[in-house]
Amino acid sequence: MSTYGLWMSAAGMKVNEHRQTLLANNMANANTTGFKRDLAVIRERANERFASPGGFAFRDDVFDAIPGGIDVRPTRPDFSQGPIEGTRRPLDAAIDGRGFFAVSDGSVTRYTRDGRFNLNAEGDLVLSAGEGRWRLLDDSGGVIRLDPEGAPVSMTPRGTVRQGDQDVARLGIVDTDHPEALHKVGSGLFEADDASLRPIEARVVPESLEGSNFDVMSGLASMIEASRAYEMNAQLVRLSDQTSSVAINTVGRLP
Repeated sequence: MSTYGLWMSAAGMKVNEHRQTLLANNMANANTTGFKRDLAVIRERANERFASPGGFAFRDDVFDAIPGGIDVRPTRPDFSQGPIEGTRRPLDAAIDGRGFFAVSDGSVTRYTRDGRFNLNAEGDLVLSAGEGRWRLLDDSGGVIRLDPEGAPVSMTPRGTVRQGDQDVARLGIVDTDHPEALHKVGSGLFEADDASLRPIEARVVPESLEGSNFDVMSGLASMIEASRAYEMNAQLVRLSDQTSSVAINTVGRLP
């Protein structure tokens, strides 16, 4: 039982260390445009007799009733809406509600909630993050190209890109009913591993940006809670180790 308790406490340490790592990354991105916080997914582990692929021959009502501890599962992002704030910058845009901007580097397509765009020398609308590598796509999958020497550029709430009084293109905004299909690849970008993405009619907020959906105050509280849980499990590991030591070195020597 002492060894089993040690294993369960060690699993608790592992889980809370994982939580601390995710919370620290979320905290570091609290001011990152369009950032979606990562959620620690934790599950109850089945009792060893039920968890073993081939079953476990030994059966005991007391031992079978003992839980198997906890374990971490793959991390998933929280896609809830972040706060939208005005910037008065014509090439900034935020999506109010569901959806992602589609961008491409010419070989692959990625998706983002970061609406900080610039106009490069060729007249392409490009994502500020990534050193201009990612070009913004329109609703037909083509690159949005403007006249770099032309009239001022603006966007409408329907996602129409205008130059002066002329409509040039419409933003390519997509969504999916299967958010688990989206995976973070860095720089605020997501990739999709299936064909579930589809174009949607989204509400665009011009001259605005969406902030991170991570709340710093609740994150601090969670970091403190995870740290205390880690320390409690570490103390239980030490107690289990001491109990085992007594059993081996003292009780085992009794005549």
